[in-house]
Amino acid sequence: MNVPLLIARRYFFSKKKRNIISIISNISMVGVAVGTMALIIVLSVFNGLEDLVRGLYGKSDPDLMISAMQGKSFPVDSAFIDRITAVPGVALVTQVIEDNALLQYHDRQMVVKMKGMSENYFAQSNIDSAIVEGDHRLVRDGQDYALLGAGVQHELSIALDNRLSPLRLLYPRNTGKKLLSMNPETAFNEQAILAGGVFLIEQRIDDSYIFVPLGFARDLLLYGNRRTSLEVRVGDEHSVDDVKDELRQLLGTKFQVLDSDEQHVSLLKAIKVEKMFVFITFAFILLIASLNIFFSLSMLVIDKKKDVAILRAMGATTQLVRNIFLFEGAIVAMVGAITGLVLGVSICWLQQTFHLVSMGMATAVVDSYPVKMQATDIVLTGLAIIVITISVSIRPALNAARLDVRDNL
Repeated sequence: MNVPLLIARRYFFSKKKRNIISIISNISMVGVAVGTMALIIVLSVFNGLEDLVRGLYGKSDPDLMISAMQGKSFPVDSAFIDRITAVPGVALVTQVIEDNALLQYHDRQMVVKMKGMSENYFAQSNIDSAIVEGDHRLVRDGQDYALLGAGVQHELSIALDNRLSPLRLLYPRNTGKKLLSMNPETAFNEQAILAGGVFLIEQRIDDSYIFVPLGFARDLLLYGNRRTSLEVRVGDEHSVDDVKDELRQLLGTKFQVLDSDEQHVSLLKAIKVEKMFVFITFAFILLIASLNIFFSLSMLVIDKKKDVAILRAMGATTQLVRNIFLFEGAIVAMVGAITGLVLGVSICWLQQTFHLVSMGMATAVVDSYPVKMQATDIVLTGLAIIVITISVSIRPALNAARLDVRDNL
């Protein structure tokens, strides 16, 4: 029988002689419950946002991307591609040329990110599911077409398949050390292409990207056999991490091999940092709410002086008396924490199932706030509550253990 826990339970469920002790204990439980509930909900929202970002970029991101460690581009030949495709787990390799270019349509123009892709691009990317207008194919009946981000189309008011006014893409000619000519006919390479479709992925991509055939980008930029990156699709039966390690060993230090998270490391890192600071902030709020436990325990020690004296006279050790009040503080905190945990998980489940809270914006990529519960968040919240409870309970418990028996009998 755990005597300290038994006595602590009797103190918790019995009526206190001083009603203020009961009131402060209830306030403590409510504060811990609200803090725990809010922490679970907020952390789940950050998890949902992180998954949302991965899902949005997943429509256009490859499983792995190979790029040069130094410089913008690197030479690619059939032997180089064969070495990569020979790695177990590599299902497809897409050649990519990506650079800034000037896009003109009628009397409007803007700088865009032009991404030239080999014909097998759509075999490894599900970007065709993001097409909101037109056709996703970049080559139709021998004619080159461009896919436009929805923001690019809106900015320039571009009509699809307008053969009378095609898109014009311009790129500065490499003149070596000479100054750029003021004559646009000699200063820029220029090619025309028809707008074939519009995609809607994510605002940063939609507002700046256009996709074109690899040959079109190669001729405009005069890249020859050079590529800015290679995009790799990993077979379903293989691990992305294993294939990434194999490619890094094969290509050496001159190339970097990035998985989907590493391609957007700054954005995902920002979300994780924000989540960490939110956790720390709410942990401080929980600490402040738990200070009521300190006051209620301190008053309970005063109220139970005679009980402590009797226990000491019966042979109770200092450790036993101390543990009684530590368990009392733990019971108050755990009742509040479990209540908050149940409420927080329930609210997150309702949001996941019924989408109760909407984003409130017509242009939002999702209708409701994304949430995702993780066991690690619940464990970290529990550990935080345990540490906070011990911190605020230890002083009153030590004071109770130091009471002089003779003064209270």
